[in-house]
Amino acid sequence: MSPELQRFAQTLRHHAKHNATVIALWGDELKLSYAALYAEVRYRQQQLRDERATVVALALDNGVDALLWDLALLFEGVTCLPLPPFFSMAQRSHCLALSQASLVIAEPALQVELQASGYEKVGAFWHKHYDGSQRLPAGTAKVTFTSGTTGTPKGVCLSADSMLSVARELSAASALTDPRHHLALLSLAILLENLGCYAALISGATLSVPGLHTLGIQGASGVDVPRLLGVLAARAPHSVILVPQLLLLLVSAAEQHRFDPRSLRFAAVGGARVSAALLKRAQCVGIPVYEGYGLSECASVVCLNRPQALRPGSVGQPLPHLQVRLADDGEVLIKGSNLLGYLGEPPYSGEWWPSGDLGEFDHEGFLYLKGRKKHQFVTSFGRNVNPEWVETELTQRGPIAQAFVYGEAMAHNHALLWPHRPDCTDCELATAVAQANQALPDYARVHRWSRLEQPFTYANGLLTANGRARREQIVERYRAQLTDTFRDEDSTS
Repeated sequence: MSPELQRFAQTLRHHAKHNATVIALWGDELKLSYAALYAEVRYRQQQLRDERATVVALALDNGVDALLWDLALLFEGVTCLPLPPFFSMAQRSHCLALSQASLVIAEPALQVELQASGYEKVGAFWHKHYDGSQRLPAGTAKVTFTSGTTGTPKGVCLSADSMLSVARELSAASALTDPRHHLALLSLAILLENLGCYAALISGATLSVPGLHTLGIQGASGVDVPRLLGVLAARAPHSVILVPQLLLLLVSAAEQHRFDPRSLRFAAVGGARVSAALLKRAQCVGIPVYEGYGLSECASVVCLNRPQALRPGSVGQPLPHLQVRLADDGEVLIKGSNLLGYLGEPPYSGEWWPSGDLGEFDHEGFLYLKGRKKHQFVTSFGRNVNPEWVETELTQRGPIAQAFVYGEAMAHNHALLWPHRPDCTDCELATAVAQANQALPDYARVHRWSRLEQPFTYANGLLTANGRARREQIVERYRAQLTDTFRDEDSTS
């Protein structure tokens, strides 16, 4: 057992012995004490041992069951593959095939899908035999698939030590506020929330894990706001992890006196850019928000503001177990807690991980991000999207000749469209968009679109000589049109 994993196991054993009756997990209805949690994890470890599985996929809704299986896999040394509920069927199939997960623990709703993929239900598990050799780097505790920059997202292979180092530092970062009740608002398949749950357990706090339906969270970007506010009022958590869009919803609700944030002691926000205006609004209504920055390849959180070290507008200082520096071109480079490799690819042997983000430090070591080197954008729900993937889906539909998709820090992706024929109707374009959306997971779909008055060409400066979109120039030319959507969301949500 690795050092960090051994430390985590000892911590839970200590809580089970000395805080035996403290509620550890609180699902929709079920509550489990630390003593019961420890016993249940040990029992499930034996079940996994009997199955002799090496890779197990979890396709479960948030809840006590999901957390117990996750912990059992971690302590038993079995690779865990969490499947996000917002992935499409094609993406889930890709993840299972690439990882060669011989066991799946899934919700009943996935029965037909798993049978179609060749899995057979035996007891609590779905089984499938793979003949190929294992493609995981040695020591892989978890494979976290990126949220889908393309249709076939990459599997990031992480060690237990990398993840638990981050969880331990997250627990330490919030310690001054002493949060004794953490509410998981994001899917447990999202690494950031997963490690936030570990941090709560390290602290000996109560961890609320209601189902996503109970929370009113639908897919990657749908939220039933009254339902979510009802759960927050009923549970009165001390800590939460938010993506910017959820922060915006809570700030707006607090401004309208529909949400009382006084129970909150620590609200971490990350996953995408957060506007300075939104942070100021959060401060004004009393939400103790701390912005951070991270990426899956570095086991999630890299930098974080915290009560004793807070600089609004920055993403905080690097966590103590990491080193962060800037390359000559300003790219953020990270050392420590790096991935073992991508699933199906050779192990990663580099010392510093190139983040693809540009940044600068102030004299006190707070990092300020200045954008990304690549075209990929991040929605306000924290989902990564490669616009070229979506644009390809759109232009594969007959009427659409050119498409440009934008969604940086926005809840709804916006497309600029140019048809093949001048007599193409708006109704035909809308039908093509709807058809393209059917092939995309919900976070990558086009929610709003505008018809262009002229195509992108080399002559008007919007295409390169070889026909590629000049993305920065297009955004600059159509900024008002694209960001009207953003302003509407920011003011009316």
